[in-house]
Amino acid sequence: MSKIDLSPEELASIKEEFNFFDKDKNGLIELPEFIELLTVLSPKTKVKSVEEGFSLIDKNHDGSIDFDEFVKWWQEGWWEY
Repeated sequence: MSKIDLSPEELASIKEEFNFFDKDKNGLIELPEFIELLTVLSPKTKVKSVEEGFSLIDKNHDGSIDFDEFVKWWQEGWWEY
């Protein structure tokens, strides 16, 4: 399933989640924001695991997660990180 396969409602819901964790509203989720995201969603998550997950999601290795990367991660099952 790609971003294109999502209904407008599903995409809007994912965008809302993305925007909630994009604290500085720059259109990217950086590592500190991602740590907060995962510790909110799964309080037992260890920071080391979050850092490893972050590097896997950041496909272009620019040090942040853009919306397209976030959508792909969300669709793949974020709970696995």
